[in-house]
Amino acid sequence: MKFLKSCIVAFSTYSRIPMPYFDWKKEDTKYSLCFFPAVGIVIGLITSSWMLFADRFGINVFAYTLVAAAVSLIITGGFHVDGFMDTMDALKSYKDRDEKLKILSDPHIGAFSVIMVILYYMLYLSAISTIRDSGSIIVLGFTFPLSRAMSGLSLLYFRPAKKCGSLEMTREAADKKTVSVFLFGMMILLLGISFFISHGAAAGMAVGACISIYYYRYISYKEFGGITGDIAGFFVCVAELFMAVGITVSETLTALL
Repeated sequence: MKFLKSCIVAFSTYSRIPMPYFDWKKEDTKYSLCFFPAVGIVIGLITSSWMLFADRFGINVFAYTLVAAAVSLIITGGFHVDGFMDTMDALKSYKDRDEKLKILSDPHIGAFSVIMVILYYMLYLSAISTIRDSGSIIVLGFTFPLSRAMSGLSLLYFRPAKKCGSLEMTREAADKKTVSVFLFGMMILLLGISFFISHGAAAGMAVGACISIYYYRYISYKEFGGITGDIAGFFVCVAELFMAVGITVSETLTALL
């Protein structure tokens, strides 16, 4: 029952998928991070299914790409994109660390966050629009749970920028050992299955994942002194972009060779 409740908490927090309502207690969130990648599995299944269907029946590239990108936004309600935009506002303010942290907490959006989210989707749409190989499409679906597994591990092990907020509450409530083993095992499983499906696409995804986690840690520590919930959401978006680009590059190189 405790795992079922943690699953419900995870889907209620990280998605807009309707879930049974109950009054949460601290112990109900103990394993919720274990089910964070499960939200990504749902997104990945729907996204890959749509792309395979659209490619099979010759649906034009405009609809193929926009619907694929919309799936994540619809299921999450833009939860992680909100963190991306807040982080971009803070980064582009070029102010000191304390001011950047204050901007992260500001519910208003600035011009730079809008500009950067438009740039983000221009790059992301360009990347996924070129992915046509069925194996690469399936591996693209793996980027959604993989980004969330990495984000979940970062919540437990990366230095927090402040000792309060939703991130610290999640960290304190989590069963660190169980969640770590589960998320790390999920990452290994996802990478293993993806390599079985398509060596090239999986390699591109793995390279993108490694670059994104390094970039995430560098930016968060250098600019903010650690991570926050918003910055963790920023990472989910960045990781999905880097992995999509990695898959695209891999597919393009494979075609050329």
